[in-house]
Formats: sequence, C-alpha cells, structure tokens
Amino acid sequence: MSRLEALFLTFKSAPKKIKTLLRRQGWKEVLIFFFFVLLSLGFWMLQSLQQDYEIELIIPVRYKNVPANIAFSDKLPDNIKVKVRDKGSVLLNYSLGGTLLPIEASLGSLSAKGGTFLISKKIIERDLLKQMIATTTLISFEPQQIEVDYTPLKSRRIQVEFNGSLRTEPGFGLSGEINITPATVQVYAGEEILDSLITVQTVNTKIEKARKTFTRTFNLLPVKGARFEPEQVTITFPIEEYTEKTLNIPIQCKTLPQNLTLRTFPSMVQVTCNVPLSRFNQLKESDFAAEINYSDLEQNISGTVSIKLTKKPNWIQSPTVHPDKIEFILEQNNY
Repeated sequence: MSRLEALFLTFKSAPKKIKTLLRRQGWKEVLIFFFFVLLSLGFWMLQSLQQDYEIELIIPVRYKNVPANIAFSDKLPDNIKVKVRDKGSVLLNYSLGGTLLPIEASLGSLSAKGGTFLISKKIIERDLLKQMIATTTLISFEPQQIEVDYTPLKSRRIQVEFNGSLRTEPGFGLSGEINITPATVQVYAGEEILDSLITVQTVNTKIEKARKTFTRTFNLLPVKGARFEPEQVTITFPIEEYTEKTLNIPIQCKTLPQNLTLRTFPSMVQVTCNVPLSRFNQLKESDFAAEINYSDLEQNISGTVSIKLTKKPNWIQSPTVHPDKIEFILEQNNY
C-alpha cells in the first residue's frame, strides 16, 4: 500500500474513532478533544500532502472519425495506464479534480486500401505531458504505443426488419403497415457475412397496451463482424381504434366451365371484420371476393362446399365468413 493510500484510509477511519469517543466522554471534554483532533489532523494532512508520492492514473482514449468501411485486426485500447510522481496535493487534484482529459485520436485519414493505424510513444507522451503541471514526473505508461492493422470491408444496403411483438389494448390495432426509417441501412462486413444477411433486425422489443400511433427509435441487432450505418432506425406504428362491420358478398366460381350453371344457397355470404374507424366508410363489397373452386364441386356428393375468402384488404382484422359452407346445384346448359 502506498503512503498516499494509507493517508486516505486514515482520514476515512477518523469519523468512526470520533463517534466512539463521543459515547464514552462528557460533551465538553469531547468537544475540546474533537477540536484539537481536527486541528492536528489538518496540520498532519497539510504536511503529508507536501510529500512526494507515486500513483497510477487511467486516461481514456477516444477515437474520432472512425471509417465504417474498415475492420481492425485487434481491439483498439480504451485507455492508457499512467504512473506519475508529484506532491500529494497535486496527485489528489489529478485523481479527484478531473483535470486530465481523454486522449483523442482521429482516424479520418486512414487509407481505404488498408494498412496500419499507429499512435507513437512520442505522441502519447506529448499528449500526457501537456496536461500535467511542470512538477509532475511521468514515470511510465502502458501501452507505450497504439499499433493495429486494418483491412477494408465490402458493403451493401440491406432491408431493416422490426424484431419484436406489438400488443394493443382491446378494441385497438394496427391500421396499416409500420413505417421504418430508413428502410435500408449500409452494412459493412466481409463478403461471407454480407452474403449471409437477408435482413437487418432491430433488437427484440415487446410493446404492450398500445392505443395510439407512436414513433420510437430502435437500435439494430449487432452482427459479429458487421457494422451498420446508421446504427439506429425510427419506426412509426399506426394504431387506431377498431369497430365491426358486416358486408354481403356474392359467391363466385371463376373456374366454372361454360357448359355448366352453378346455383348456390344462399347466393351471398356475410363477411364480418374489424375496421379502423377512419376507414369505416372506405370498406366496400368490391374489396372482397368469396369463391368456390370448381375442383371441389366435381366429385362432391354431399351437396355442400366450403367458401374461401380469396380477396380482402390487408388493413382489416379478424374477417369471418357466414355461412362458411353452402349448398349448391350444378346444372347442365342445353345450348
């Protein structure tokens, strides 16, 4: 344990010792004793802080203008461990005062063809010393230089997909397609990784009890060895209150041969669905198609057949057909 650390521990334990004395002694004697303890402690601290100590400091390294289209062979160091010597008062200021700023390194000038990124020992030492006062001795620092190889990456635009679930409150629902901005992002990676990516997904998110349209920002799900630009997208979820609507839809059989006539009982079915309030009046009978497949009639001896809803808007919910089975008669045309 260094002398400076021992000094800090002594100062830290002083309140506990004083509290114990307060319980044992009378108030007057304790207050007098307390005054002289503080006075002596102050003199002792002043004297101790004038002595020289050695401590280790952690200086962050910040990398600016990092090109998205390069990959480093090793991880760039996040900080530099620095060992310095100076008077205790100066070192205390370094430790608690936040006077030492992060070292900044710009990577904007790196060659697109690949190469080596280097911050020399001389540059690191210069950036450290210019932040320290003249009395401080820089004993050592690690790493002594930053040197990492890098290679160029390929890139292409890939579509973004929402990864998660959305649950609305009862009576509400999506009234249209969700809108992702931007719809595609630039992905930088090796050729093998790029070929394996069909979509880029957002981080998995569960959304509960939604009842109105909202927009939210999502981070993209990380892919090892790949970099995204941008790294976030905004998604708008159009949510609206729904109401029920029923329409009468005629039954069709588009594959019926011309020499046959189909009679169905009934001739129409009721389609009931949930519709956004704003589109209630837009929903028409022509938006639906209720059909019978002729192949289901040829060998049918029961006289009943199922109805299939072959056309419907994508913005309705929970469509049901009633009846879902109807009776039919096939008649031969005489002409």
